[in-house]
Amino acid sequence: MLHDFLHALALFPALSLGLVLIIGLIIGSFLNVVIHRLPKMMEREWKQQCELLLDTAHTATDTTTPAENTQPFNLMVPRSRCPHCGHAITALQNIPVISYLVLRGKCAGCKAAISPRYPIIELVTGLLSVAVVAYLGLTTAALLGLVFTWCLITLTMIDADTQLLPDDITLPLLWLGLIANSFGVFTTLENALWGAVAGYMVLWSIFWLFKLLTGKEGMGYGDFKLLAALGAWMGWQVLPQIIILSSLVGAVVGIALMLIKKRGKEVPIPFGPYLAVAGWIAFVWGDAINHHYLSLTLPQ
Repeated sequence: MLHDFLHALALFPALSLGLVLIIGLIIGSFLNVVIHRLPKMMEREWKQQCELLLDTAHTATDTTTPAENTQPFNLMVPRSRCPHCGHAITALQNIPVISYLVLRGKCAGCKAAISPRYPIIELVTGLLSVAVVAYLGLTTAALLGLVFTWCLITLTMIDADTQLLPDDITLPLLWLGLIANSFGVFTTLENALWGAVAGYMVLWSIFWLFKLLTGKEGMGYGDFKLLAALGAWMGWQVLPQIIILSSLVGAVVGIALMLIKKRGKEVPIPFGPYLAVAGWIAFVWGDAINHHYLSLTLPQ
């Protein structure tokens, strides 16, 4: 039945891409929740582990538990609320992009400004989803490509906000790439396996070399896992392109931030967003970039 449905959609490309856009907008709304809540969930878990380790959560003189640790907090509950007045966001006020425009970017309760990043993430998710399906068609590869894209968007924003790349996303992404390529969806399993190994080891080696030379940590372990995941999806051959592209973009953005915002060299800049952006570009346009580069450099 799914095959018949996809075949019917293939007969109407504009309709299928429009449907993908709507799904992407809805997913983008959910990604906003993940981006906001997952780091907080991780922080709560770390605090609970520290309390358990230090035996401070329950003592002989104090048996109370902080209220924030007793209230459920995950990707589903509590309901989204305005951080200023606590107004619960209704379903009609949570329609991707449209609700933001109707509300004119303000809370329906207290009229406080709503950050434009929420509709921007929704719109970017929708447009990138359309780009993936337009490139791969209505195929299993496209479905996997959508998951790949949504994970990279989430990782990009979380790392930009918190300088964290959660294992809850990077590790499943790595395993999904290996599983997909065990069926040869994007590359061979051998290329994917060595892509994961090389992706991790390259940045791991750079990390330790930099630390031995400077005594400082130049990046986090999440970056190793993210590049390993990208290698698992596309194979080891694409890693040089990803590293070069992400380094160039990172250098340009880093210099721009220092000039525009007067950020000092000591202020850390997350590398994950540049890896994610470069990985997505390589996933969709990597072959075209290589072909264009070779056409310019090789003699005709």
